[in-house]
Amino acid sequence: MSQEKQFIKAAIKRTDVEEFLSREFAKAGYSHSDIQRTPLSTRITVYAHKPGLVIGRGGKNIDAMTETLKEKFGFENPQLDVQEVPNPDLDAHIVAKQIALAIERGLNYKRVVNLSMQKIMDSGAIGVGIRVSGKVSGKMSRTDKFSTGYLKYAGEPSESMVQTAQATALVKLGSIGIQVKIMIQAPEELEILKRIGEKSGVTEEKAVEGTE
Repeated sequence: MSQEKQFIKAAIKRTDVEEFLSREFAKAGYSHSDIQRTPLSTRITVYAHKPGLVIGRGGKNIDAMTETLKEKFGFENPQLDVQEVPNPDLDAHIVAKQIALAIERGLNYKRVVNLSMQKIMDSGAIGVGIRVSGKVSGKMSRTDKFSTGYLKYAGEPSESMVQTAQATALVKLGSIGIQVKIMIQAPEELEILKRIGEKSGVTEEKAVEGTE
């Protein structure tokens, strides 16, 4: 098998695993998973808001899921680890899934997005951007973008400081894609602009204006 085909096969398997874990641990506030292969085992780290629901009483769920991952996806000697997501409102994966579920339930997507952004900012984020694409309000597809605060869209800070996640809502008219970007830590340039603004009497909003 060529390297390209191996890469495609591995990517499909990774997507299948992610979808499976997302369904299995939905009630646990599942965020995402990280898979690392070693010469002796495959370490699968699950990130969730309620790790106790993933682990189960006495680790019962862990044992059952480890066996399932081995049989269903062919992992050799899988080792399942669970990490807590302390604040789900600052986790782009969880927020994207919550928005998708709300849209599937028929809630107004603009209201859902605006409420989500408010909760994210109230939780301490520097900035947030949300994009909703698909047949959200009729038979014609459209893309709506929402943002607030300070958010980097390009360059090294956008890769290292911005958490990005996607989710899909399945509705009667088709699929609706949701993308969430959350910036939690302020880059050095923003701190410098804030200090300059404080010395000159310029408000924080004016100091960061036009820097995105």
